[in-house]
Amino acid sequence: MSTRNLLVELFVEELPPKALKKLGESFAATLSASLQAQGLAAAGAAVTAFASPRRLAAHVAGVSAKAADKSVQQKLMPVSVALDAAGAPTPALLKKLAALGQDASVVPALKRAPDGKAEALFLDSRVAGASLADGLKKALDEALAKLPIPKVMSYQLADGWTSVNFVRPAHGLVALHGDEVVPLQVLGLSSGRSTTGHRFEAAQPTVTLRDADSYAQQLLDEGSVIASFAERRAEIVRQLAALATAEGLKPIDDDALLDEVTALVERPNVLLCQFEPQFLEVPPECLILTMKANQKYFPLLDAQGRLTHKFLVVSNIRPADPSKVIGGNERVVRPRLADAKFFFDQDRRKRLVDRVAGLHKVVYHNKLGTQGERMERVRTIAHAIGLAVGGPALAASADVAAMLSKADLLTDMVGEFPELQGIMGGYYARHDGEPEAIAFAVEDHYRPRFAGDALPRNPVGLVVALADKLETLAGLFGIGQVPTGDKDPFALRRHALGVIRMLIEGGLPLDVHHLVSEAFKAFPAGHGQSQAEVGFFLRERLSGYLRELGYSSQEVEAVVEARPERWAEIPRRLAAVRSFAALPEAASLAAANKRVGNILKKSEGSSGEPVRPALLKEAAEAALYQALQSVRPVADAAFDRGDYSASLQALAALKTPVDAFFDGVMVNADDAALRHNRLALLASLHAAMNRVADLSRLAA
Repeated sequence: MSTRNLLVELFVEELPPKALKKLGESFAATLSASLQAQGLAAAGAAVTAFASPRRLAAHVAGVSAKAADKSVQQKLMPVSVALDAAGAPTPALLKKLAALGQDASVVPALKRAPDGKAEALFLDSRVAGASLADGLKKALDEALAKLPIPKVMSYQLADGWTSVNFVRPAHGLVALHGDEVVPLQVLGLSSGRSTTGHRFEAAQPTVTLRDADSYAQQLLDEGSVIASFAERRAEIVRQLAALATAEGLKPIDDDALLDEVTALVERPNVLLCQFEPQFLEVPPECLILTMKANQKYFPLLDAQGRLTHKFLVVSNIRPADPSKVIGGNERVVRPRLADAKFFFDQDRRKRLVDRVAGLHKVVYHNKLGTQGERMERVRTIAHAIGLAVGGPALAASADVAAMLSKADLLTDMVGEFPELQGIMGGYYARHDGEPEAIAFAVEDHYRPRFAGDALPRNPVGLVVALADKLETLAGLFGIGQVPTGDKDPFALRRHALGVIRMLIEGGLPLDVHHLVSEAFKAFPAGHGQSQAEVGFFLRERLSGYLRELGYSSQEVEAVVEARPERWAEIPRRLAAVRSFAALPEAASLAAANKRVGNILKKSEGSSGEPVRPALLKEAAEAALYQALQSVRPVADAAFDRGDYSASLQALAALKTPVDAFFDGVMVNADDAALRHNRLALLASLHAAMNRVADLSRLAA
């Protein structure tokens, strides 16, 4: 059956720019998948997505005008129900056949086949393949229904009565199979071959498409539109780089901004603009944020990464004289920068420490009190962590940084740009004369904000950031705000990952159980005590974090299930487990360890008794005891000095006596004294083998 390429375009009013990329990808992928499922397109058919501010389109290669007919086998009912004792059809079977448009004449052709424990009748039939018009209508309906957009608009059609729901009002539909229009209706629109080009720059207002394959080129030549999102994005990147290089500068790297700007223009034209250099007195984060968030501009940086007074604008028009476009953008950005400078100047008139009292008037959570109460809890936790990590000096610095950490929430700048909380606190702390360590800690205490974000830059910052995240976890778990499924409104998973990264990557020698306990102690009596839940939550996140670092599930389980108190040691434990697993004795010892664990679980609890050498009757158990007496001090000494690899490798000497023990000794002897002594020996072996990691997790 011959095939031709298919082009479908939905022409609409301006689509949400932050969602456009996903909308275009979803539209094309769902449309193509539906056509393939209906047999109108081959499996794996090439599909090209197009998305611009005013259109969603897809080009699908090798689409048939009609799907091939296919054989279908349909189960009817058990033979015992369908046929009577004489083999004649029962009324139930005749009724079922009638519902399928068949009669008794097909009964001899029905097939018998096993169906579970019984035998059933099956009807073989041919189903006509879908026509492209019907199949495309179904595919379009499915593609529109599955668009990843949380809210849709409801609008009336031209008749004034009919309402439809879609992302934005739709005004045109193109459906071309080769050079032929596929007749169908969607969203009250009838398909055709005409679309609309650029609002201002199209050579002619209406572009009449010759065929499916000419879509992108005709839109470019006649409509002045780069229909492909990817090509338009690449063109913006090229122009940004060219203009920046000509100035000896580089544009700020921001993929989200690039995607958003790509979704705002159909024919990008990058222009160089500038603002007054005196605005550079304002912290660069403020200027960059206002230019990116409010104006969608690309700030330019010099070779040292410092912000300059020049920036790039992506325009949707290409006038012969761009001076008015440049002047207009420079005029628009000036008040934004002036506002930022005003906020910065005003905020510095009041010290951060003088703002702290105002935090007690700001509600944090109706069950957790004010930001002031929260700040005091963070101070308490930070002081305890500081004492444990660096003594009184670090605790005192952490206390000051924690006290100032939330004060910038009351500044005008953070009120205007919440994304700058912490960052502005650092600037204002420096202006107030606070030590650099305190300023960095105030700035960094929200870190790491996301996966891959940098950790706080100094010990004070690490202590305060750790305290802040622990307070959040203890507070919200204590009032029952626990993440469920894919819902995590307070980003507690991110906070937990931050705690894990600071403990491990920051190398903090802290007991996790003690940390969680200290966090809950900071809350008043009556606050929910959910230490166990927080501990379990942290261990779950820990396992995922370690697997993402490249460790196997067995290696991670072996270390995590050993419940190490100090997570800063975990990387060395994992390295030791990996080295141990490479030893020829590892598999046998892991299997034996698993067996020992199972035996001890089933014992009567007498395994806590000390081993009595006088009761070691069998040569194999005496040999194991002697080997354990020899190996254990070596392994324990290595463990105590933190050489976990040496500790585990010392255990390799136990392979032969352990194998001999299980080959020649009956643990559950009839004599209770012998049985208890052998269980005690196994308990001692189990304790020696599992200090670094639970080696049973390495067993196949």
